[in-house]
Amino acid sequence: MNSSSSANQSSSPLFCLLGYSHSLDTCMLEVAVILFLAVLIIAGNLVVISVFHCAPLLHHHTTGHFIQTMAYADLLVGLCCLVPSLSLLHYLRGLNEELACKAFGYVVSVLKSVSMASLACISVDRYIAITRPLSYGTLVTPCRLRACIVLVWAYSALIFLPSFFGWGKPGYHGDVFQWCADSWKTNPTFSTFIVALLYAPAALTVCFTYGSIFRICRQHTREISQRHARFSSQTESGEGERCEGCTDKRYAMVLFRITSVFYVLWMPYILYFLLESSGLYRHMAASFLTTWLAISNSFCNCLIYSLSNSVFRKGLGNLLSPLLPSCLSYIYTVRT
Repeated sequence: MNSSSSANQSSSPLFCLLGYSHSLDTCMLEVAVILFLAVLIIAGNLVVISVFHCAPLLHHHTTGHFIQTMAYADLLVGLCCLVPSLSLLHYLRGLNEELACKAFGYVVSVLKSVSMASLACISVDRYIAITRPLSYGTLVTPCRLRACIVLVWAYSALIFLPSFFGWGKPGYHGDVFQWCADSWKTNPTFSTFIVALLYAPAALTVCFTYGSIFRICRQHTREISQRHARFSSQTESGEGERCEGCTDKRYAMVLFRITSVFYVLWMPYILYFLLESSGLYRHMAASFLTTWLAISNSFCNCLIYSLSNSVFRKGLGNLLSPLLPSCLSYIYTVRT
């Protein structure tokens, strides 16, 4: 009896995110990919958080607070990525699969919603800064900024709460558990609800604000060029105005790159989510690839910001400078 049962277990396919497989290599490949992403996400966002705490100049822009909010949310996403690895390695067998996958899917969906809503808030903040520069200080106060961040977290937590109680499926993050992949189905009504209250408003807000920002920056640049051409004797004042306009546009470009990469990485996931919810297409490999492509954005945010922001690079250099001499002296001591 024991030999026959063990033979049946050995011949039965293993459950992996890419589907059922008779080879353990498939699961191990998935574990390697997920662990690699987890390490990148955790390390990258820890660097961003550390630099923000050590570089006071980054706090001069209110968008820095939203960038920090995204960094904390992405750091938690990286820590959550450890759960799929433990599940695929069969270290979580004692857990209630239904409760565990619902909780995991809910938490990751909330964290990514925080990132999406923060990007929309950043675009609105830059829009106010460029369209109403004189009244910006009275419109965007520290109290309102903190209230907005709290509202982002509360809204993200509430919008996905119905899925935890059985109305629809928020995404495929919980499919690391077999119950989620086999028994938890997407619901067209809930998917429409999420698109209408989260995805569509955030995307439309970003498109409108950045479209207006670049149109205004282009108009200002054209006006400054015309003014500089008319009054060539006032060269210094014209160049000062031009540099000021370039600074606003350059900073807006940094945030636009972060937003663009976010939607490029998340669009395949959203499209597949809508296709499966409507019953048009379903494939486990597609759900795995689109899900972890979207989650990889949690590392891209900090990478783009660190490469594009000169103040951030300076803060990173100040953070690492005390470590470099000690490392060099250690290497020199070892060699000698």
